[in-house]
Amino acid sequence: MLQEEIAGIAAEIDKIQIEDAIGAEQFRQTYLSKKGLIPALFERFKEVKPEDRKEIGRLLNILKQQAEGIWKEAKEKSDAGPTKDETFDFSAPGIPSPSGNRHPLSIVADEIREVFNRLGFTVAEGPEIEDDWHNFSALNFPEEHPARDMQDTFFIEQAPSMALRTHTSSVQIRMMERNKPPFRMIMPGRVYRNEAVSARAHCFFHQVEALYVDENVSFADLKQTLLHFARELFGTETKIRLRPSYFPFTEPSAEMDISCTVCSGKGCNICKYSGWVEILGCGMVHPNVLKNCNIDPEKYSGFALGMGIERIAILKYQVKDLRLFSQNDIRFLKQFSSGK
Repeated sequence: MLQEEIAGIAAEIDKIQIEDAIGAEQFRQTYLSKKGLIPALFERFKEVKPEDRKEIGRLLNILKQQAEGIWKEAKEKSDAGPTKDETFDFSAPGIPSPSGNRHPLSIVADEIREVFNRLGFTVAEGPEIEDDWHNFSALNFPEEHPARDMQDTFFIEQAPSMALRTHTSSVQIRMMERNKPPFRMIMPGRVYRNEAVSARAHCFFHQVEALYVDENVSFADLKQTLLHFARELFGTETKIRLRPSYFPFTEPSAEMDISCTVCSGKGCNICKYSGWVEILGCGMVHPNVLKNCNIDPEKYSGFALGMGIERIAILKYQVKDLRLFSQNDIRFLKQFSSGK
């Protein structure tokens, strides 16, 4: 019967404890909204027999007033904010949040940049999508050079003459085209090679190249710069050696090894028991490269060097899998600290 339902709802709302504004709104939606329980009872009032309407109407009005009173009291309490005992203590110590770690490649790149900054080198940057001239031709790459092959380079399908740069040497060309010697620059950035991803190779990696062009720059200047760099980055006891090599954009060219930082040159599995580890390529800027940038090779000379940041990080931190640097595994990254 309707009278029993009214009594049941009255007993139900009398037991409800409203704690906050959300609870007050839920109460209103359940009992007082257009689709709530109490308005539904008023809809059924027309079904009540005439002789019972006076009593049922009185009970419905009492129920409605009771519900509205509970809701208004709860709403006023929530609008007034917390009581004195619930007030937040702004003098209490804050909850510390964990600090993040810098990526090991960022740490190593900054260390390399700082070494060259102290030698007077400034930073130059360029686009990662390059044309054939800046990426190959101006750097003295012959037309049949294997680096131009699809097996080594990611070419842009919609623009066959464009490709993802294979080295940051393209920035050297752009910088020499826009400026006149002397200049002393480093070119950090991401480069791309069409290679299978493995523990020792990746389809993208990071490089830092350096270029110094001025009058009377010699191979001795290059060697002294390399020795200073190696000892700044790996320790004052580090030794270097230069081995003849070939690069289209330098002549003469060399590859530089350092004494193994793990075994101090005595021999271990890192250096394959040779005592030496290769870290970079270098050489004197080829006269053809200077000509391509409208720089007189009879008046100016220079040296260039380039290294993979991942390779330096692997040696510095003894990481065995190159892929770890690009997997964003927090367990791996949190092991590194810049010490700053």
